[in-house]
Amino acid sequence: MLAFLSRWAITAAALAVAAQLIDGIWFEGASEGRAELDDKILPLLLVALISCAVTAWVKPLLTLLSIPFILVTLGLFLIVLNALLLRFTAWLADVVDIGFHVDGFWPAVWGSIIISVTTWFLDAVLGFDD
Repeated sequence: MLAFLSRWAITAAALAVAAQLIDGIWFEGASEGRAELDDKILPLLLVALISCAVTAWVKPLLTLLSIPFILVTLGLFLIVLNALLLRFTAWLADVVDIGFHVDGFWPAVWGSIIISVTTWFLDAVLGFDD
């Protein structure tokens, strides 16, 4: 249970960093006046939950199916795969009306890189291993 909660918190932090740094990634919420707690935090936690589920269930299957592309590109196709999974996460969040948006392929690529680096850094600093 602690492993899941730590993964969820790290994913939420990584998504928040990506939304702050990339223009094409954002959460909807209050833009004027005093923001309520659930205007940004609740959507962030829900999207992190969706992202954890996508990473746990969809990513292994897509990684297995794309092994030839990963080998030919010396692993760079994993960036494309992560970008597609980020777009899929945004689509799922839109289906359930959470308010998380990824506007295009290139913001998804840069966002997936930032999320990967942030997740790696927080895992290293906090000492959580899979």
